[in-house]
Amino acid sequence: MSGLVPDLVAVVALLTNGLVAGLFFAFVVAVSPGLRRVDDVAFTGAFRAINAAILRPAFLVVFVAAPATAVLLAVLHVVDGSSASAWAVGAAAASVATFVVTVARNVPLNEALARASVSGPTSASAARRAFESPWARWNTVRTLTGVCAVLGLAAAAVAAA
Repeated sequence: MSGLVPDLVAVVALLTNGLVAGLFFAFVVAVSPGLRRVDDVAFTGAFRAINAAILRPAFLVVFVAAPATAVLLAVLHVVDGSSASAWAVGAAAASVATFVVTVARNVPLNEALARASVSGPTSASAARRAFESPWARWNTVRTLTGVCAVLGLAAAAVAAA
């Protein structure tokens, strides 16, 4: 499968999925470990600020484009009968899984943290206990699915070449 449109879709899928996986990986290796070192009030304040700051058009466009372009690329490969179809379909499934985990697991935790009372150290501690471990666990899951999406897209590109 070759041509301007399929090649452009492949590039955009790889780029957007790479950005999403990289963002989530940054939380695994730097943001979450860094925030683990601060007190509960600082943690809840910082995570609330991060959650509010990320809801920008640049992130939202990339976040939605990642699974959309991965699925479109998989469809193009399957319709073409490409030898890269299996890789593209697997990558699309992983990208969609990344999106679903974020929307179904991480976002509700973010929203619960935003609604939580953190008027003092005791309430901030309770909010953190309810948030930190499950959020980190689901972030690790979506990081792994995001990396699988990127690897699958790269393998599809190689197989299609």
